[in-house]
Amino acid sequence: MRQIFFSTLMLAAAFCSSCQEEGLDVTDIEVPKGWALSAGTSTLFTNSSVSFDTEANWLSGTYRTRFFRGDKLYDDVRTSSNNYGGGLGPVYAGYSCGSCHRNAGRTKPGIWEGGSGSYGFSSMLIYVTRKNGAFFPDYGRVIHDQSIYGVQAEGKLKVDFNYETGSFPDGEKYELCYPKYTITDWYACEINPDDLFCTVRIPLRHVGMGQMMALDRNEIEALAAKSNYPEYGISGKANYITERGIRQLGLSGNKAQHADLTVELGFSSDMGVTNSRYPEEICEGQLQMSQGSMMGLSYDQLEVSTEDMEDVDLYMHSLGVPARRNVNDPKVQRGEEMFYQAKCHLCHVTTLHTRPRGASLLNGTELPWLGGQTIHPYSDYLLHDMGSEIMGVGLNDNYVSGLARGNEWRTTPLWGIGLQQKVNGHTYFLHDGRARNLQEAILWHGGEGEASKNLFKKMNKEDREALISFLNSL
Repeated sequence: MRQIFFSTLMLAAAFCSSCQEEGLDVTDIEVPKGWALSAGTSTLFTNSSVSFDTEANWLSGTYRTRFFRGDKLYDDVRTSSNNYGGGLGPVYAGYSCGSCHRNAGRTKPGIWEGGSGSYGFSSMLIYVTRKNGAFFPDYGRVIHDQSIYGVQAEGKLKVDFNYETGSFPDGEKYELCYPKYTITDWYACEINPDDLFCTVRIPLRHVGMGQMMALDRNEIEALAAKSNYPEYGISGKANYITERGIRQLGLSGNKAQHADLTVELGFSSDMGVTNSRYPEEICEGQLQMSQGSMMGLSYDQLEVSTEDMEDVDLYMHSLGVPARRNVNDPKVQRGEEMFYQAKCHLCHVTTLHTRPRGASLLNGTELPWLGGQTIHPYSDYLLHDMGSEIMGVGLNDNYVSGLARGNEWRTTPLWGIGLQQKVNGHTYFLHDGRARNLQEAILWHGGEGEASKNLFKKMNKEDREALISFLNSL
């Protein structure tokens, strides 16, 4: 520990020196020490394929029992042959929580594996709207591309790829890939592409969900009030949404469009499993209802209980967060300096705090163990404009969520990001996986991320690689 602390002091001194050279005021920036606990008492020292899927050490007794029950419910395929009953479908996007969030991470997007096509299980969510923002009556907000036997899926996703090469100032070349999505095999009337906005999302990593729900909302709102750096074109804002009749700060989701972990919505929209909050089938009024009835399906009972869903909620809240790795590696330490020099920390805020009382689950269970923690998620959980033109498209998906416009996205928390390859076997990033590695993810930054991207591009190759090594240490 003494050696780590000494190295950290050297890094902090080097960082402060570089900040002074850059003219950056660091008096209000809390830089975590290399050995700092990523998630307080929920920090795990693990480096394996289950780094996202292991319980925090504070769990005990009944809570621990419920955690493992929730874990089983999260992973079990919902068929009539399992111990918890069926309910899958008639149409769905995933056959279990774990089918899209393998090991509580991001299942590899199937449609990206073999190039263009519309086949198999994609593990992707397909959002559609009219170009005026309205939903299509026969489809709703999500195209469910999977269905049970004897029932027709709502449509299939097809992707075509466009590639563009560029060069860093030092001459090294890079390539960006842009996917263009279309829907085929519509179950009802085919939608005119001229009246269609389609945006695709790959799963989020379920890392630090409990800490996110326990965040001090006042701190996030204070960040929004002062998150204004005109010299870099940065101005973050909070999203507010109304759920359960209450207007709340949004934290969860790609656009901070939810105030909770959406367990009930996931069961309903992703798997077609009715519950107390969403008692109607997602294909209510569609042809699939009659197809299901002809197969003997009954629609007059709820298919998952509130108690079961709260166990899943408990599981997600109680997952540990992996600690940083390789913090004494000189390349990683240099990369951390580059992270600050590129101003990445202005959005990917290093240090936040949880409120004293912790978090509450969907059925009222309190988790005070999540309270009063200093955490390092590398996110401000605010919305930022990311939508300037790159390859003619940028990151504007034209999908409005609460106060978030199409070009605005919540800052992605970076903790655990370096373990995605080990946990899920791939390095696809951003909302639809278009970034095939961390360098491409940086190069897709536009809008408020333009300044950081340009500072990254101006670095020499050694410093660019060091910054990526730092990200992989998180």
